[in-house]
Amino acid sequence: MSSEKVYKAKSSSSPLGRSGGANILDKIVADKRKEVELKNLIFPSSQYEHSVLFNRETFSLAQALKDSDTGIISEFKRRSPSKESINQNANVGQVAMGYEKAGVCGMSVLTDIKYFGGSLEDLIIARASAQLPLLRKEFIISEYQIIEAKAYGADVILLIAAVLTREEIKKFSELAKSLGLDVLLEVHNEDELHKSIMPSIDMLGVNNRNLKTFEVSLETSKSLSSQIPDDFVKVSESGISSIEAIKELKTYGYKGFLIGENFMKTDTPGESAIQFIKYLKEIK
Repeated sequence: MSSEKVYKAKSSSSPLGRSGGANILDKIVADKRKEVELKNLIFPSSQYEHSVLFNRETFSLAQALKDSDTGIISEFKRRSPSKESINQNANVGQVAMGYEKAGVCGMSVLTDIKYFGGSLEDLIIARASAQLPLLRKEFIISEYQIIEAKAYGADVILLIAAVLTREEIKKFSELAKSLGLDVLLEVHNEDELHKSIMPSIDMLGVNNRNLKTFEVSLETSKSLSSQIPDDFVKVSESGISSIEAIKELKTYGYKGFLIGENFMKTDTPGESAIQFIKYLKEIK
């Protein structure tokens, strides 16, 4: 079976998609601030501490990646700003069970409603359907969202360096660690990387998508790899759609590979992940 034939389409694991440039990022963050402010008025974060899931023991994605010989982090995403529809009819519970059967290390769940058609309900259904480390993929700009993530069954949060100050990264990551959550910090360039290195980060994710041009190049992961201390699990994101790309990135020390649309654009994402991982293991 040819991996190039089946998996040649490019994926887009960045939450930004491919259109709109920096303006779309600014707009998403501005909308997110309004959303969180409104939520906090209606449902204060202190109430989340009474959630059934709030005190559950979490699964570590960082440890799962260290223990894995494949390192696949799959994703559940219905649409993005650049694509009106990726897979609008997908059942998150079935997809989660399929991913778990495939043997992925973890599952990323988009929870933004306006731009990605996701929801916190997707996260909680995925939690009920599979015993996998779950990453809440969201534009986190407030401590509120971290407490919310824990209450809805997340094991990992994503922090995006492009929209946060160093002080915010420190505050948010330390709160996450106090709640037993892993932290994946996403960077796009050297400046973002240097402001993000701190003990409260578990994984450093390099997004191969240029936020200004939206071009994707694996050279971003390669060039930044040597600057990431070995204390952190290295994760590569965006543009990973082939076995060959994963094999090459492994030589640069990457243990995790977040695959966005590649599975979701098929009718059966779980089955697609099964075949991909099976082939990845075969050609080791």
